[in-house]
Amino acid sequence: MAEPIRLFILAGEPSGDRIGADLVKRLRVQHRVTLTGVGGAELEGEGLKSLYPMSDLSVMGLTDVIKRLPLLLWRARQTSQAILALSPDMVVLIDSQVFSQTVAGQLRKAGYAGKIVLYVAPSVWAWKPERAPALKPLYDEVLAVLPFEPAVMRKLGGPVTSYVGHPALGHTTFRPSEPERGPILLLPGSRTGELRRHLPLMEQVARALRNHPRVTGFVLPTLKSVEEEVLRTVTTWKTPVFVTTGSEAKRKAFAESLVAAAVSGTVTLELALSGVPMAITYVGDRAQMKRWHKYKPRFVGLPNILHGNDLVAEFVAGTPQPEPFVDEIERLLDEEGAVERQRAGFARVRSGMEKGAPEAPLVDAADRVLANLPQRLASGT
Repeated sequence: MAEPIRLFILAGEPSGDRIGADLVKRLRVQHRVTLTGVGGAELEGEGLKSLYPMSDLSVMGLTDVIKRLPLLLWRARQTSQAILALSPDMVVLIDSQVFSQTVAGQLRKAGYAGKIVLYVAPSVWAWKPERAPALKPLYDEVLAVLPFEPAVMRKLGGPVTSYVGHPALGHTTFRPSEPERGPILLLPGSRTGELRRHLPLMEQVARALRNHPRVTGFVLPTLKSVEEEVLRTVTTWKTPVFVTTGSEAKRKAFAESLVAAAVSGTVTLELALSGVPMAITYVGDRAQMKRWHKYKPRFVGLPNILHGNDLVAEFVAGTPQPEPFVDEIERLLDEEGAVERQRAGFARVRSGMEKGAPEAPLVDAADRVLANLPQRLASGT
């Protein structure tokens, strides 16, 4: 029997945790795999005993990073030292770009010559394109979840990059029709800073639209790790909101909802791949807005980036914009053809992601990890 692959895997937030668990499942179709590293409930379900709580790394925005900087630096050292001590067959770092780059940099500085794969490419096409060549000495390969990213990385002089698709393709289905009545989805983000900045806006959406004739209520899918924090806030609202956790509850909410009020992030791609109409918002902190004004990206929402047009209205600012945000959601509820236009664009996005780009067709993430293994393991002998 072939020896198992000794995989060190790191996920710093829930989306990365899901990506990591999916990768481990795919690898185990072909090989035995033993796990060390950092992750949450999904990777722990695959047998990982996390070195420390994944929540230590789940930060967004300069304010939150500064508050946790001593802890983050300590965790980076702890992670790199663990990898050096374990000498695994493969290191896979998932997203958490600054933290992952810090760990990879510490490893290379210490002379680590093992394979390091970054899963989820940094957004060099939107912010700081000069990052791309700096990544080349750190990572043996980058696994991109957006089909245009390999070409961008190659053009900018970054590491070898392959398009492996997005895990959301596997756990979403494009709903065949739109409900006449149903709830509105409230999606305020999953990190503490995002919740702090966006929950007040979601309350205003609920208050403004609670009497709409098509609206039967409001559903807020969230993570178990922040459920208590969300409930503590939502229970003070005058408008009742059903807070739910778990993947099955989330799928049900996606299937039944009329429209989503969504914070920019992975969830907007999940909505698009499911055919759920939406409006996108993001209330940035000072550093995020400074970066926004410097680079002036055309879009922030993944559906718009992938479609190439303003398919979904975006409301990005340093302070909440409740009135235009509510007006857009109401337009989706009332205007004939508005939802159909979004859904047609979403179907195109899904089709493109299922195929990949001509120069970077879809490949399996597990195959790319196996291709970077030492020969004795890659051959299964």
